[in-house]
Amino acid sequence: MNLRPAIFLDRDGVIIEDTHYLASPDQVRLVPGSADAIAALNRAGWVVVVITNQSGVARGLFVPADVDAVHTHLSDLLAGYGARIEGFYYCPHYPSADVSAYRLDCACRKPKPGMLLRAADDLGLDLEQSWMVGDRESDLEAGAAAGTRTVLVRTGYGATADATAFDRTRLNLEVVASNLADAVAKCGLAVRVRQVA
Repeated sequence: MNLRPAIFLDRDGVIIEDTHYLASPDQVRLVPGSADAIAALNRAGWVVVVITNQSGVARGLFVPADVDAVHTHLSDLLAGYGARIEGFYYCPHYPSADVSAYRLDCACRKPKPGMLLRAADDLGLDLEQSWMVGDRESDLEAGAAAGTRTVLVRTGYGATADATAFDRTRLNLEVVASNLADAVAKCGLAVRVRQVA
């Protein structure tokens, strides 16, 4: 099977505004430029995948159906821009969860790479040719642990992150960008990806 390169995106603070435990579709607000950036990635042949921690499930603030409803709404919003997400992966766990079913030190919660590894297996992705874009160090750690290159965006938590303190080599951190659209431009990601025969 031919493996495809992917762009893994954190959700809150990268694609949509971080409202702290977003529980409802009506709370979804796109980060300016993010939908157009995703559409550009789609046109260039990248597989675009969302990788997001959702410990609000473990904390009893919302249920998995609420997360699914948010993702359905987000997909509909993006479609209006000609953009699409090929897969949504989220971790509902938290080690000190209020909901016992989700009280788990799992392999999927970022900074661990479990969600990226599962997406790669499910979707036939080439992790070494892929990128992880996030607004937190834990996003970059997950990407680096999975073998991707990483980008920090200055939206969401990235607006106040001290990137000068980051170990760029350990995090495979190649670019610090003002937002997702800037990341796409700085990394040349809007150029059609080379398809391996």
